[in-house]
Amino acid sequence: MPKPPARTVPVARFADAGLISSEDVDGPWPGTHVEVGDIRVHLRTTPATSADAEPALFVHGLAGSALNWTDFAGALRGRLAIEALDLPGHGLSGPAPRGRYSPQLHADTVVRYLEQSGRGPVHLVGNSMGGAVSILVAAQRPDLVRTLTLLAPAVPDNRLRIYPLRANPRFALVFVPVLGELVTRLFNSRYAPEVRAKGTIALCFADRSRFPAARMRELVDEVTERGTSPWAEAAVLRSMRSLAKSQLLGGRAGWRTMRRVAAPTLVVWGDRDRLVAPDLAPYVAAAVPNSRLLEMDDIGHTPMMEAPGPTARAVLAFLDDTAVDDGPADRAAGS
Repeated sequence: MPKPPARTVPVARFADAGLISSEDVDGPWPGTHVEVGDIRVHLRTTPATSADAEPALFVHGLAGSALNWTDFAGALRGRLAIEALDLPGHGLSGPAPRGRYSPQLHADTVVRYLEQSGRGPVHLVGNSMGGAVSILVAAQRPDLVRTLTLLAPAVPDNRLRIYPLRANPRFALVFVPVLGELVTRLFNSRYAPEVRAKGTIALCFADRSRFPAARMRELVDEVTERGTSPWAEAAVLRSMRSLAKSQLLGGRAGWRTMRRVAAPTLVVWGDRDRLVAPDLAPYVAAAVPNSRLLEMDDIGHTPMMEAPGPTARAVLAFLDDTAVDDGPADRAAGS
């Protein structure tokens, strides 16, 4: 067993009010493509309802997309001016050059977008692999990150286990070169997009019945569209393998990177996460110097999808409590 967390962190709270009803969200937020270096990146923008809304950027997880944030972003649009991007090779974004999909490549794409858009510093929110990417961005470019919210980030484990294999031992097959490609291709050809989409939600949710039917139809449509992209399968496989490699071979470096994050940070984890061990939550929160922790009961790997309202209320309370006025670089210079 690992040692206890290095420190005890504050427990996050929920805001009492202030959300916009998700019932007003009819469908996906409008999207557009922008050129970020030599990658064609797809972005969805959630129109803010306040002139004082602060800029935010949301980063999805492995095999996900900007669709993952629809209701969560809708609930926060009274406080935040939100953009959600599709990482290279994911969603409706184009492929990465030379087929490279490392966490650092994804982080570099986020940094380049923030630099060219001039929106930083932003409230950066990442889930799963997007959480790992967001940690890199916050550690390497503190000037671009106002606050950081990590929803079940895909961080290195602190014990000898491959936690996702508990949910499905067949995951091991996709890490084998050639065999992984064959298995993925066979799976995608055998099962219809609707079956694959429902399987993803069942894996990511503690209770898949919480996923609205309208959102399922949107997800199926996107899975169908991605099936026409020649790079889609390779992008997910290579992202998965690169993420696993960085976790298994660079675990210590990953934990050191967390300790370099200067931005105020909210760590959120569901206690029924099947993909990233929920017992890592207090260790991640302890590693980030200025953090607070929220552990959610009966929630899976994507709290912003399974419980968008409560997760949004936690973010609102976090923003109120931190009351960030300046970027991390400015605060450090003034300290």
